[in-house]
Parts: sequence; structure tokens; C-alpha cells
Amino acid sequence: MFLFSCSGKYETVKGDPLKTKIYTMDNGLKIYMTVNKDEPRLQTMIAVRSGGKNDPADNTGLAHYLEHIMFKGTEHFGTSDYAAEKPLLDQIEQLYEVYKKTTDPVQRKMIYHQIDSVSYAASQIAIPNEYDKLMALIGSQGTNAFTSEDVTCYVEDIPSNQIDNWAKVQADRFKYMVIRGFHTELEAVYEEYNMYLNEDMEKAMNKISAELFKNHPYGTQTVIGTQEHLKNPSISAIKRQKATYYVPNNVAICVSGDFNPDEFVKTIEKYFGDWEPTDGVPELKYAPEAEITAPVELDVFGTEAEFVMIGWRYPGQKDLESDVADVVSAILYNGMAGLIDLDINQQQKVLEAAAFAYGRTDYGEFLLEGYPKQGQTLQEVRQLLLDEVAKLRSGDFDEDLVEASIANFKLGQMQSLENNRSRAMQYVNSFIAGRDWKDDAKTLDRLAKVTKQDIVDWANKYLGANSHVTAYKYIGVDPDIQKIEAPAITPIATNRDKQSDYLVEMQNTVVKPIEPVFVDFSKDLSVFKGKSDLEVVYKQNETNDIAELIFLFDEGLLKDPALSFALSYVSYLGTETRSAEEIAMEMYKLACSFNFSSGDEQTRVSVSGLGENIGKALEIAEDLIANAVADEDILAALKMDMLKSREMSKANQNSCSSALNRYVMYGPENVKARTLTNQQILDLTSEELLAKVTNLLTKQHKVLYYGPQTESQVKNLLAE
Repeated sequence: MFLFSCSGKYETVKGDPLKTKIYTMDNGLKIYMTVNKDEPRLQTMIAVRSGGKNDPADNTGLAHYLEHIMFKGTEHFGTSDYAAEKPLLDQIEQLYEVYKKTTDPVQRKMIYHQIDSVSYAASQIAIPNEYDKLMALIGSQGTNAFTSEDVTCYVEDIPSNQIDNWAKVQADRFKYMVIRGFHTELEAVYEEYNMYLNEDMEKAMNKISAELFKNHPYGTQTVIGTQEHLKNPSISAIKRQKATYYVPNNVAICVSGDFNPDEFVKTIEKYFGDWEPTDGVPELKYAPEAEITAPVELDVFGTEAEFVMIGWRYPGQKDLESDVADVVSAILYNGMAGLIDLDINQQQKVLEAAAFAYGRTDYGEFLLEGYPKQGQTLQEVRQLLLDEVAKLRSGDFDEDLVEASIANFKLGQMQSLENNRSRAMQYVNSFIAGRDWKDDAKTLDRLAKVTKQDIVDWANKYLGANSHVTAYKYIGVDPDIQKIEAPAITPIATNRDKQSDYLVEMQNTVVKPIEPVFVDFSKDLSVFKGKSDLEVVYKQNETNDIAELIFLFDEGLLKDPALSFALSYVSYLGTETRSAEEIAMEMYKLACSFNFSSGDEQTRVSVSGLGENIGKALEIAEDLIANAVADEDILAALKMDMLKSREMSKANQNSCSSALNRYVMYGPENVKARTLTNQQILDLTSEELLAKVTNLLTKQHKVLYYGPQTESQVKNLLAE
């Protein structure tokens, strides 16, 4: 349907939970809008249908590099004198073209010396970081951008009273971007490239993609680009890329927050209305992929922990059939009651396993991953995972799992509607995939019609017994690793004392201030006494049906470093009346979950999900805590898994970085006090672990509730 207003024609969809308004300007620029007045801010995303797949095959990495350059300023900011700067920038561009075509190492070194010299001269005119200063000036948060195979997206979270200033800067950025600071930014890209060389998961996915997509850029090139292309950059090629894809008829502005759509459209028309479109954007051409008729197996080497990854090809997001992949993924793995959850993870057959659908515009990848236990081979892990997929093809799974997955999707949608970023991101995904919003607004209605037979048919069609690619990731030296060494450059002028006229003008712009609204704890929250004089902090959720109930204990790892392990142990157990698998399935069918977590000083036991089912979920969680039945086999396996995880963490860059941060911030005594030694873990018994958990309920604690139930309903819930 269509609505008309003072701003022109809006496209809307009846029953759309986001109440989306879509406006298309005369130059083709699309504006997706959804109002959410929870806070006086606006999540903005400017999405360009240009990603790594659109890079020329002989000049990869352009889309990603252009993303970096978009932060360097325009003809109007980022410079103290663009007229004086431009001849130098033109000279740098010409020198890079000569450098790209030159193969003699000595001559290349001489040319780069010239580039460095002219770049230094240009840096004396440039003013670094002015875009960041402009965004900080208007109170923006989360200034960022990302590039994938299909999209480059620019992200800002701005105050609602700064829409005009934001739009003014963004329009200037997209219309008058200037490529400056090129050789120093190239250093940053080199660092990013070198970092990816050490990310084994990335390497495994790239190897699988290369086998699945031999005729498509998803497999023939990467977003970061090849080393050869990065070492021979072309400013002229980047300009061509921008001129081709950064045009209004290939861009969408996606926003969610507290604003007036009519006024927003007027503002975008004011600043973006003169942005010239093109006759058409080149469509990516590629040949269909050949059918994979026999399993493909590959080896990957690196320093991180060993794992196996298996991938299949399925239709891209532009095909509505791809939606079924999310249901299939949830039936296999949902963190609670999927086939992999119950048959593999819950039974501790591997250290960890998962499944996920990686959707992209042209093709999707359905991926499984598994980490071996001590002494287990990757081939054994692979077979366990493949056995679960075989159950999908044969229909060997509970039909209730399909219905439960849809209920959990509905819960996920409600949760996503609470967040401006996820709301805006839905628009980005829809636009980039070239889908009609009327289809995406009704995704849940469509998924609700998916049957068990649909799942079986989809699995047989796309997750065949012989149509997959396996990557075995081993610990070892990667023979393909060759890091890029950045050439020596002269430190550029920083010009911290300079400001462009554009920035000064923005500093002098006066906007109507937003009147702050502070939380009044005496009015906005309710505190009452529950059973046994228990303090309950209550707030009603008037937005949706999501509820969360938290039991907060003043007992943490600094008092008892074994508490976290004890809670983890209990999560694998059942009771006299319910097995662990039955608990997981019941909770999943309720679209609820419970979580145990311990910090340094507090422990949280939380139950969350659909408000109507929170009482039943609480009963299950309390029953488990009070009546968990010990299982020595599970405990022994959990101990071994914990020790293996520690060894894996030592080989993981992120884990090491996190540990170092804690060490620096809190000191060695903190780490020692909250961490069990390997021997202490091995000495733990079921009796003492279960005692720690049951004794937790006797400790001083409070309850926090946020959900749709009334205060009296919560009192009754806690009294049961």
C-alpha cells in the first residue's frame, strides 16, 4: 500500500512490526525509516551496494580500501586549503600509476621515495581526523563502517537534534570525498591483512568458499584483497570504483530512532537532492556453479586450536528459499535443544560444535564447525557432525522442534525491535539483497508455514551427503603465509593546531538542546518484599511480551573460584524427573532460557524469554538447582574439556589479549584469586560442586524483574 504526505509518497506494508516508511528520491536514493522513541537518538546506516565481490579481479581490495578513505575528508573539511592541496594529490595519484606498472625493485623504491616526499608536502595542508571531530562535535557514538562481499556500510548513532548537521556532513562526504593520506592509510590496511593471516577461522572459511564458488567472487577473491594487489595500489582505480557504485541509485539511508519521518525526508532532500545518479550500475555477471558430486577435503594450518569446518552451498538472500536455511540451522543448533546441542554438545562427544547459515546476496554457505576433545581426531568430529545432518535428510527429528524454532524466532524478533541498530540493519540487509520490503516484513509469517517435510526436502536438496567441502584445521606452520611489509615512510604532519572553516562553522551552529529525562528510581522502579522478606526490584515492560527474572547473589569468584565450574557442571545435569535433554527441549519449546554466570563479586541466575512462560521456566530452573543428579562421567569429561579449553586459549590471540588486559588492570593477585589451578579442577567432586550450587540459594540475594506481568502477578510467581 502507499500513503501520501507533505513529503511525497511513502511505501508501507500493512502489519509491519517496524511500521516502516520507505521513500525514494528522484535521483534513486532510498530512505528506510522506522520510529522508536525509547531514547532521543537515531541509528543511521548508509548502505552502498558495493563490496568485495564488485572489485575488479585484477585489482581486489578496492571496496574495503575506499571504506577507509571515506574517513579522510572532502574538498571542504580535512584540509586547510584544498586548492593548494589538489595539485599535490594529483601528482601522488600519477606517481602511484607509474609505481603500479613498474617491476624493477630499484626503480620502484625510487618512485616510492617520490610518493613519500610529495605525500609529506600534502600532509602539511591536510588536517587529519576532522571527520571524527565533526561526529564527536554533534555527539555521535559508534562512528564506524564495514565492508563485506556485498555491502559497504557507514554507521553513526546521533542525537535526534543533530539530524541536519549529520546529513550535511554525510552528503558532503559522499559527493565530494577526497583521497588523501593514501600511503599512511595503506599501512593500516597492510596491518589488517597481516592480522587476517593469523585468524585460522577466516582461512578455513576462505578455503571452503574457494571450492564452493569457483565461478563467483565469493570464492575467487576476498574482501581484503590479494597481497599482490595491495602492494600495487591505484588511486585512479579507487576513484573509478567510487564513481561507479557510490551513486544515489545504488545507496540507501536506513534509520531507526526518535525523529519525524516527514522532516527527515525534507532534510535528506535538502542535502542529497542534487547528488547526480547514473544511467545504471553494472550488474555482477557470473556463471552458475557446477554441482559438487563428491566430498572435498582440505587442510589448513595455523597456530590456533584445531577444528573442523564443513560447508554446503545454498541459494542467496535474493531468493526467498534462503529463509528456510535459518530454520534448518536452528533445528541443528540453537544453543539449547538442536540436534547438535542434544546429541553432541550435551553428551560431551566433542569439546564444542555448532552450525550456522551464512547468508549472502548471491549464495549462502551452510557451515558446521567442531572442536575435538583430547585425543579425538578431526575426522571423528566431522563424522559426528555429518551424522546429524543425515538426520535432517531422513526426517529423524522431533516435529515439535520446527514449531519451537518459529516461537524462538518470534522472540528474537521482539528482542531485535528493542534495539535501533538491529532495526536499521534489517533495512540494510533487505536493500543489499535487492528484496522487496513487503517480503521481509512478512518473514515470520512465511517461516511459520514451514513444515517438517519442507525441512527434509530442503536438507536433501542443499545439504547432500556428497555435496560438501571439509576444511581440517591443524596446528602447524602455514606455508602460504607471507606478511606484507610496509615501506618506510616519513612521518606526516599532524597539524593538530589547524581547523577547517567547515569545522569552525559547525562548531558555531546552534541546535535546540534535548531536555534530559532522568530515571526517578522512586517512580520508575518499584521495590517490594517478596517471600521470606526477599527484596524485589520491579519494572513493567509495556513494549512487548519479553520478560527477564534475575536472582543476584553477592557471592563471586573472588570468594569461591570454583563457583563458575559448579554452575557449568549443573547445566549438563538432569534431575530425578527430567533428563538434561528434556530440560533443554522444554525450555526451547517455551521460548525461554536460563543462564548461570559468576563475576568477581556477584553471581547471576537469570530466566528470560516469553513472559507468559516465565513461571514454568523458573520452575524448571529452580528444580535443576535444587535437585540436580550427579553424573561422574559428565564431571570427568567436563574436567578434561576445561583443561583442553585452557590449552586452546593459550593459542588464541583474543583470549591471550583478554587475559593480559585483566592482568594489567587488576594485577596478578586478582587472576590467582579467581582462577582454579589444573590440579584444583581435577580434585573437585560432584558432592562439593552440587553443594556450592544448592547453598547459593541460602545466600543473601535480591530479585530483579522486567516483563509484562503486573506487580501482583510477580509476587504470586515468586511465592509459588
